[in-house]
Amino acid sequence: MLLKSKTSVLLLLPLFWSISCKQKEIHEQPLADEINLGSSSEIVIDDEEFEIVEVIGPLEQSLIDAGLVDVEDVIPGILVDLKYSTEDNFFGQDVYGELIRCYLQPVVADMLKNAYEKLKEDHPELTFLVYDGVRPLSVQQILWDSLDKPDSVKPLYVADPKVGGLHNFGVAVDLTLAFAETGEPLDMGTHYDYFGYPAYPDREAEMLREGIITKEQISNREILRKVMKHGGFTGIGSEWWHFNAYSLKDASARFELVK
Repeated sequence: MLLKSKTSVLLLLPLFWSISCKQKEIHEQPLADEINLGSSSEIVIDDEEFEIVEVIGPLEQSLIDAGLVDVEDVIPGILVDLKYSTEDNFFGQDVYGELIRCYLQPVVADMLKNAYEKLKEDHPELTFLVYDGVRPLSVQQILWDSLDKPDSVKPLYVADPKVGGLHNFGVAVDLTLAFAETGEPLDMGTHYDYFGYPAYPDREAEMLREGIITKEQISNREILRKVMKHGGFTGIGSEWWHFNAYSLKDASARFELVK
């Protein structure tokens, strides 16, 4: 029995050796795919199979249907950060949801383009950073209802949706200046949606005397005001970031409220 067992082992050894050698040959042999990757035989992938399709939500589609335009389509190089599509705003809530692009009336977008071209002519290192454009009445109603103040005081902070404001016509824009390479905003003395005298263009001289804002911050605001005026916009006394393309009377005569 013992001799038989040893003989069996001796007979199996060549077989194991043969299998081991072939496994080694298999592992050491380069894979066909690895060989072909560096050769002229390349794998071609049809780009159409990987086309990215942007989904447009109901709110954005309603803006398109109303005839408004995406400012980034009109002004390549402009930056957009819709603050009402985040919680970084006076109301602390996202009311735009999936909407991340800024829309304006076509004529207003063209006016903004003229202002942008003036900015690039005077300060090539800068660009616009847009915080808000058209604001549909449905969103305006949410803001109105969310504001925890008496109705008599609310118009100081947000337009009454029963009347409508210039944002609701798509003819007002909120924006600042930023460095084109980094997207970093210039220091304007206050953040967007700051409600207080330091944000008031009408109070800049007073705020400067009191040391609340600086000459550099005022100078940055003046750059913004100058180029926006060149585009045909007018500012307001209480928000350095807000500019109107039309008066409320003219906007009402030319455009429909965006609902």
